[in-house]
Amino acid sequence: MPKNSKVVKREIDDDVIESVKDLLSNEDSVEDAFKKSELSVNDSEDKEVDVEEGSDVEDERPAWNSKLQYILAQVGFSVGLGNVWRFPYLCQKNGGGAYLVPYLILLLVIGIPLFFLELSVGQRIRRGSIGVWNYISPKLGGIGFASCIVCFFVALYYNVIIGWSLFYFSQSFQHPLPWDQCPLVKNSSHTFVEPECEKSSATTYYWYREALNISSSISESGGLNWKMTVCLLAAWVMVCLAMIKGIQSSGKIMYFSSLFPYVVLICFLIRGLLLNGSLDGIRHMFTPKLEIMLEPKVWREAATQVFFALGLGFGGVIAFSSYNKRDNNCHFDAVLVSFINFFTSVLATLVVFAVLGFKANVINEKCIIQNSERIVNLLHMGNLSRDIIPAHVNFSSITAEDYNLVYDIIRKIKEEEFPLGLKPCLIEDELDKAVQGTGLAFIAFTEAMTHFPASPFWSVMFFLMLVNLGLGSMFGTIEGITTPIVDTFKVRKEILTVTCCLLAFCIGLIFVQRSGNYFVTMFDDYSATLPLLIVVILENIAMSYIYGIDKFMEDLKDMLGFSPNQYYYYTWKYISPVVLLSLLVASVVQMVLSPPHYSAWIEEKATEEFQNYPTWGLIVCVSLIVLAMLPVPVVYVIRRCNLIDDSSGSLAAVSYKRGRIIKEPVNLEGDDTSLINGKSPSEVPSPNFGKKIYRKQTGSPTVDTAPNGRYGIGYIMANMSDMPESDL
Repeated sequence: MPKNSKVVKREIDDDVIESVKDLLSNEDSVEDAFKKSELSVNDSEDKEVDVEEGSDVEDERPAWNSKLQYILAQVGFSVGLGNVWRFPYLCQKNGGGAYLVPYLILLLVIGIPLFFLELSVGQRIRRGSIGVWNYISPKLGGIGFASCIVCFFVALYYNVIIGWSLFYFSQSFQHPLPWDQCPLVKNSSHTFVEPECEKSSATTYYWYREALNISSSISESGGLNWKMTVCLLAAWVMVCLAMIKGIQSSGKIMYFSSLFPYVVLICFLIRGLLLNGSLDGIRHMFTPKLEIMLEPKVWREAATQVFFALGLGFGGVIAFSSYNKRDNNCHFDAVLVSFINFFTSVLATLVVFAVLGFKANVINEKCIIQNSERIVNLLHMGNLSRDIIPAHVNFSSITAEDYNLVYDIIRKIKEEEFPLGLKPCLIEDELDKAVQGTGLAFIAFTEAMTHFPASPFWSVMFFLMLVNLGLGSMFGTIEGITTPIVDTFKVRKEILTVTCCLLAFCIGLIFVQRSGNYFVTMFDDYSATLPLLIVVILENIAMSYIYGIDKFMEDLKDMLGFSPNQYYYYTWKYISPVVLLSLLVASVVQMVLSPPHYSAWIEEKATEEFQNYPTWGLIVCVSLIVLAMLPVPVVYVIRRCNLIDDSSGSLAAVSYKRGRIIKEPVNLEGDDTSLINGKSPSEVPSPNFGKKIYRKQTGSPTVDTAPNGRYGIGYIMANMSDMPESDL
């Protein structure tokens, strides 16, 4: 040993091994003992310690039962309600089939690379988001805490949507469906249709009045909606029971919650294609509008959709991948899950527009009948001459083509005094009214299903699918909260899960007031969009420029067994940061140009109107963004200024759960080694010099590293004659 080496303090519980022969004779038998030993490394000064191989919970960490279970978990998390009601809306709004081009480009440029980044860091470091970013850069450890806060905010309102779906699911076991017809109101003299329903529609009235019993503004609380409160409680109980044992319990449920939506979507697609007018909807959907594709807004919305579709920044992706084996091919997983997500969105879009095409035809037929009756009345009153009507037109059973022909003739002849009240009744006009979000699921889709044969069956299937899609995403969201906290603070997962769900339910009561829908909109717009974008930008920068992209590529090569394509190198280092920063600037500009507002349901008019948030509402909107991002600067300042001393006074503290304790010196030089002492030869880890145990650190070609610390651990043989006592 070098002369300047310091003496290593060691504790000996029993006799020291007598000879190399004794040690080697037990090499095979102690290999398992070494693997089962628990190693703790607390390195507060040098973050290049191999956490991957020195994890204190590495060998006790839960693991997926199979690769299929893991893939289903990631698919269930990334494929959610947004695939069913947001992607079809954006596709229809932004150029139809042409929207798929920018979406695919951005999926390849930022989607898959960033998804691969989160999968690989979780699998490599085997921690939740807090532990991962603490390891990458302690000063940026706030990224993990920010992810947890955003996950909590999203979980608060996302589970409310599951509660809404549960309510509709429970009401679907009726024939006819309760939203099929407007309710009748009786008074002392006669019976009449509910005015609010008559001004809107049966499904719209049921959603706003029967389900939500919504107030007229966010300032008008109106008290709790007890039906939705019970449904929210049921939703949180389901999530809690599924997550209470971590992936051991949620992983098994994934087989159903992840696969069942595909069964329903395929059944809906087959049934939808058999409906009259379904092809009109699909044709309208994929008719490209190339001029729209060139607008910057389309690319911004496509980037945002890619960003949220894969669940980037939530921490759920990192949490799920942290339970993988280290040699798992996470690159294959990233590409597979990303394209499954994309094709799921396309499948859902086909289903939605097949059904909306059918709905548009039903509405269009009613429009033609009503306007044909008006034309007949105009003919009877002599306002129109029968000579202008083609002889083959039969108003008692008029087709859409004949009506359009008559309408065009009347409009040309009566151009100056065109009869008021006549409508063109075009299917395209109805399809252009396609709505997003809750309006698509709880108004447009429910209305279409009332015209289905056996409508209760299809309603049950649809809302059961929504519940499963929501639960799959909720599992990943809750995992993004619990896994980092368990890894960091060593609390029991069962207690943490129950506490988290109970707290979330109590806070979530604000979403089941009569004004609760407005708070859902507020949280959806401001608690996640901007904070998550900032989180992902910081993740990209931390990995590429602070940890080092070259070092990360070497880690990937060591973990995967092959070098990832250089495409990822340039994407992570240059392309993704530029695209993400551009998206951030565009989002901030849009937020400034369009002040915060929400759509309020006005009972007297039976329609929605845009209203500005009150002053306290604006404060809440800003507070959501600030609270989500607050951990990043707070943790940076604390660790930059050393406000909290969490060091243990040494470079590394290594301990085995079997009682062997090693204190490594503060200044390790040359070939200094640590000492391990056990009670018997069978308890001493075998000195396996294979690549699974010792590995060279990047940038340190002369020093071998080991799984239990920064430097290789030596084994001390007391009776070796050539070792001076002073060196011991």
